[in-house]
Amino acid sequence: MDKLEFEDLLERLCQRLSKESRDSDEHHKPSKFEARVRTVMGELLVGTGQEAAPNVDQGFPDIVVGKFGAEVKATESNSWRCIANSVSEGQRSLAVEQIYVVFGKFGGIPEVRWASYGDSIMHVRTSHVPRFEIEIGTENSLFAQMGTSYEEFRQRPMHEKMPYIRDYARGRLKPGERLWWLEDTELDEAGHSLPLEVRSILQLSAEEKKSIRAEATLLVPKIFSPSRSRNKKGAYVDVAMFYMTYRGILAHQTRDFFSAGSVGENGATGDYVRDATNRIQDEMRAAALYLEDALFLEYWGYVPERSSVILDWLRLADEMASDWTPSDELFLAEQGKS
Repeated sequence: MDKLEFEDLLERLCQRLSKESRDSDEHHKPSKFEARVRTVMGELLVGTGQEAAPNVDQGFPDIVVGKFGAEVKATESNSWRCIANSVSEGQRSLAVEQIYVVFGKFGGIPEVRWASYGDSIMHVRTSHVPRFEIEIGTENSLFAQMGTSYEEFRQRPMHEKMPYIRDYARGRLKPGERLWWLEDTELDEAGHSLPLEVRSILQLSAEEKKSIRAEATLLVPKIFSPSRSRNKKGAYVDVAMFYMTYRGILAHQTRDFFSAGSVGENGATGDYVRDATNRIQDEMRAAALYLEDALFLEYWGYVPERSSVILDWLRLADEMASDWTPSDELFLAEQGKS
């Protein structure tokens, strides 16, 4: 099978999966979608002498067909953009010469598209490890910005990739921002645990502060624990670590960011954390849709269904609060209360 034949197969695959996804939501979950892609690809390969084999090492890409590979991605949002694989590609199949991405977009009008994996990479971000971000149809390839190609970049060892990433990050810095990685170092596959750009929380606009407070409140319901409890102390550590490792924000006094009078002023109860949360319900609703599954897994211990994030959060918050019941006051519409 040559390149044109494999791309024709991908086109037929995506046409079929697009129709299926509009007729039924049975395979909209990422884990189910990958299995369905492999099944349909196998059916289309009948009679070609090829088969759609999984990457037996659970590595990269997800599916191997001879010298070609397909990395499967899916999102329940109305976007062609998502986080992709580690920059290191440490578990890449050696048999694969060219990789494509098969992307299922199940928000809005469901559709499945394919594209060259390298051409779809448009950003590199760091949370726990440097990871690519892809967008189907992007006109601004990351590697064009870096002055190299995906094929050339991927073959370099990690310590040779980092200068490209730092130069790219420097070009995106805003006034007052600094790179966190300053020196060339030999990095292992895990990379670095902190983002490249770090800002003080004092530099943020009022809207940015409100947004990241909503994110942290959603991820860390322990902030409603009694003031002298171990959970309360741990909550602010969790928040500070989230801001530093995921948002690149240095929070000097995390407790004050949630409990100072300025964030809950003019509230009905006089409990600043409680009143402040009442004021960020819309921001929390938004965060419930865009925060990554990996964050919920890290902070909650499991990945909730997107449709039930708010209700799950209310249950967790009710368990933590001792002198009030969050579900009596917050997100009443989601609970079917007037």
